[in-house]
Amino acid sequence: MPEIRKICVVGVGYIGLPTCVVLARAGFEVCGADINERIIASLNDGIVPIDEPGLQAEFDAAQERLRFTKDPEAADAFYICVSTPLDTSGAEPKAKLDYVFSAAAAISKVLQKGNLVILESTSPPGTTRRVAEILAEGSGLQRDEFHTVHCPERVIPGRMLTELRENDRLIGAQDEIGAEMAKSIYDRVLTKGSVKITDDVTAETAKIAENAFRDVNIAFANELSVICQGLGIDVFQVVELANCHPRVNIHSPGVGVGGHCIPVVPWFLCQLFPGQTPLMHASRAVNDAKPGWIADRIGEILAPPAEICVLGMTYKPDVDDLRDSAAVAFAQLLDKRGYHVTVCEPNVKQEEIFGFRNLSLDEALKTGFVVVALAHREFRENRARIAAVPHYDPVGLLRGL
Repeated sequence: MPEIRKICVVGVGYIGLPTCVVLARAGFEVCGADINERIIASLNDGIVPIDEPGLQAEFDAAQERLRFTKDPEAADAFYICVSTPLDTSGAEPKAKLDYVFSAAAAISKVLQKGNLVILESTSPPGTTRRVAEILAEGSGLQRDEFHTVHCPERVIPGRMLTELRENDRLIGAQDEIGAEMAKSIYDRVLTKGSVKITDDVTAETAKIAENAFRDVNIAFANELSVICQGLGIDVFQVVELANCHPRVNIHSPGVGVGGHCIPVVPWFLCQLFPGQTPLMHASRAVNDAKPGWIADRIGEILAPPAEICVLGMTYKPDVDDLRDSAAVAFAQLLDKRGYHVTVCEPNVKQEEIFGFRNLSLDEALKTGFVVVALAHREFRENRARIAAVPHYDPVGLLRGL
């Protein structure tokens, strides 16, 4: 089996950069490649552009094994860590794989016999095999002269470095050598989790199943919140009591579902099996409708053009990631309905977020009415102050006050 000394990671964003750092800390020589020249310049200046606990310190400690370029360099192994957003131009959303395929084409220019290519980007079943075709076409190599595997990322912002080292990893491969090469990397990286080896299509589907399961569970919780509102009871108490059963684990309801995975990935299976995924469709509809349902509840309390400050704008608590945030969708919907909307997002150091003025918590509590969209640490530490002003709390932050 070829020994892996140098790894080139294509895409150094929220997933790719922590991956570079963890690989370098495990002893590999790492080149990070990205078409965003601003990010490359920042990293080569030693500045991490992502707010992730511990990342800057580990980046500093790994400097001697890290370098960053615009184009991929020759290496023993390559990672594809680019995003797979949704293409919403058609009747139904589907995976937009342009970034994945462009990364594969760039790698093909420096691919050599015996190399390993790892697709980490969450992708529809069959994508890894299409990547292999692009690599063969661009490199001129025969398909059996290099190896492609799918090792889906399974981490969340806020715990990236820990989960990269401790979560079980899936390796989906078409050949034994490719699987063993990938395993040799993760064996050096992992400190707690284990490696599970399967075929590529199974690994792709397993990752989608993880996200789709959570989407369905959250949809149930969000639908339950609607029912409890109609009954005049506390949905969070209902969830808490139901979860006392040893075989029940209902998630918490909220403003909706956001982020780069849960609201996106279920569509990857829906697009492959039209008409055969009614549960996933229903879950997407329920979760996408939740910001509107909460806006309707606000409309029962006060009318436009009242001033409302939305507390929290990221897609989950205690991160700076605004991608596909349900809180953003909610704020934009209030704005369209004629309210004067401001926001309070302590994790994003910008004066404006999507055109909304970003206030401090002290300023937010003077606006007249606040909606708790996320249970950020700063909000958890100031529950009594928030509860003392007119408010609506769809996430249960102020329960018991």
